[in-house]
Amino acid sequence: MLSELSKQPIDWPRFLAAIVLVLIRLSGVMVFAPVFSSEAIPKRIKAGFILAMSILVAPLVSALPTAHADLGVLPVLGELSVGLVLGLSLSMLSEVLLFAGQVFGFQFSFSLVNLLDPNTSIQTPLMGQLLTLLGTVVLVAAGLHRTILLAVVRSFTDAPVGNVFFSGSAGLSLVRLLSGVFFAALQLAAPVLAATLLAEVTIAVLGKISPQLPVMMVAVPAKALLGYIVLIGSLALWPRFIEAHFSILLDGAEQLIKRAAVAR
Repeated sequence: MLSELSKQPIDWPRFLAAIVLVLIRLSGVMVFAPVFSSEAIPKRIKAGFILAMSILVAPLVSALPTAHADLGVLPVLGELSVGLVLGLSLSMLSEVLLFAGQVFGFQFSFSLVNLLDPNTSIQTPLMGQLLTLLGTVVLVAAGLHRTILLAVVRSFTDAPVGNVFFSGSAGLSLVRLLSGVFFAALQLAAPVLAATLLAEVTIAVLGKISPQLPVMMVAVPAKALLGYIVLIGSLALWPRFIEAHFSILLDGAEQLIKRAAVAR
């Protein structure tokens, strides 16, 4: 069977068009998806990785019965939209961790401490950068970076090349999918928020009972110490939370892509 396939002439225009369309979809994911979008990875390595994957995946993608490997404005926009939907959806996991870190920094009185984030090359709060790096470690340790690549390859079956069209309602669905960032960050920060609030109330009551107590000098270290204890105690639950939220974002993006392919 392999000898028969090797004797068949290669349709070079279709093959090259499929490579370009696959490359466009992968590029959208690599720009925004966690781990792969890190500035710590040299751009040449990213470009070579995307090109190698495109060459490997293109023959399978172009062989699908419903695939339309033809270059044009609409196919290019469709592939770019699929890559952006996947990449932006998964990037919201980093935003959840960053927002939770900002809440922690405010509670720990570190809200004015900013550092240069090596992943994005921008100034980010100290605690936000800590949680973002922790999330990256969890993603790599759990093998979710391979899950991202598998999701991209699986998307060619759900939404073949040249057969994707996003309507206006897709944008609203994406907004609803991303609207859970604020709630998820508050869920992640809830134990520390409760502990620091309890510390503030306790110190305020003690200040009323004993006016000689230096409340301002006691409140900040007490909140920070209690918050760190609760944070360290809750770190064991973080990998499960990150993996669960990753699955929610990935499933939502895949459902949106499937509806866009059906709409075509």
